[in-house]
Amino acid sequence: MAVDSSFLGLDFGHSKIGLAVADGETRMAFALGVLKNDQNFFAKLQEIVTQKGITKIIVGLTKHSQDLEGGMEKEAFGRGLEEKLGVPVEFADEMFTTKMAQENLKLRGGKNLSQFDDQEAARIILQSWLDK
Repeated sequence: MAVDSSFLGLDFGHSKIGLAVADGETRMAFALGVLKNDQNFFAKLQEIVTQKGITKIIVGLTKHSQDLEGGMEKEAFGRGLEEKLGVPVEFADEMFTTKMAQENLKLRGGKNLSQFDDQEAARIILQSWLDK
């Protein structure tokens, strides 16, 4: 993994998508925010990819037999990102990340958990990918 690499982690949702960033040097993921999953999503994401010099995108993927449709939808989303943004996409298991995100936020005394759980889930997804 190159030291000058920058990575973007995404927690896909139908209404909003959580974002996290990390670089190859520190290998620490940080929550970045949430984007609405609307017609402006790709333009806003392209801006972030350019600003942060993103060299790889990591998309959370459910690897659960009871959510095959969701998994296929996330794979299609990731392939679409790769095509539109020209940045390689990899997938990382996101099993229980939203639940883990809510627990992390509660431990830190967080309020309005649903407002922040997507970006925290993206951070967990990205950090688990970095740790492999």
